[in-house]
Amino acid sequence: MLQNLTVKGFVEELGSKSPAPGGGSIAALSASLASALASMVFNLTIGKKEYNEYDEQLKGKIDNAFKEVSVSQEEFLELMERDTNAFLDLMKAFKMPKNTEEEIAARKEKINEGNKLSIDIPLSVAEKALKIYEYVHIAVIHGNENAISDAGVAASLVETAVEGAVLNVKINTLGLKDEARKKELRDKCSDLLKKSKERKEEIMNIIESKLA
Repeated sequence: MLQNLTVKGFVEELGSKSPAPGGGSIAALSASLASALASMVFNLTIGKKEYNEYDEQLKGKIDNAFKEVSVSQEEFLELMERDTNAFLDLMKAFKMPKNTEEEIAARKEKINEGNKLSIDIPLSVAEKALKIYEYVHIAVIHGNENAISDAGVAASLVETAVEGAVLNVKINTLGLKDEARKKELRDKCSDLLKKSKERKEEIMNIIESKLA
């Protein structure tokens, strides 16, 4: 499993001749890292003096955000693994024998399954990553101010995750024969990018004002 490699081992595998892991897996990893950084900010916030002075409703909001990013950092690691495995399985499908009608049908079915996953997985990464902005925003507004730059890096990583995942959706829709489905996916990608840009700018503007 990729997540069990050392950082150095992972980077070397990423830079090797192997086509996977690639950009899709890195998009998912970026979302996991964003979640982890947000989690760190909350860890440096909860229980501290300023946090203890918040009302119970706000404490609950922060606690819930902490819980969500703690869960999502693991979910995105699983999506990273799934993205790599889906690509490798698709490559295997293309190499399946096609000497008989049965073999041709089996090969086609596996390729179709692989093509669907190659779109569904990065789309899921983009959609789930977009939600992380909400928790990063909470970290920026109510988190430990000494870690506000870390929250900013988290926001940048979310943006990378969304943009990277969208690129993978787009390239994997090129072969779609269903033009209506292709347009639907492309429109969804455009909407995700628009929302991501807006949320990122909103968060960065707050951070810049706090750092001024």
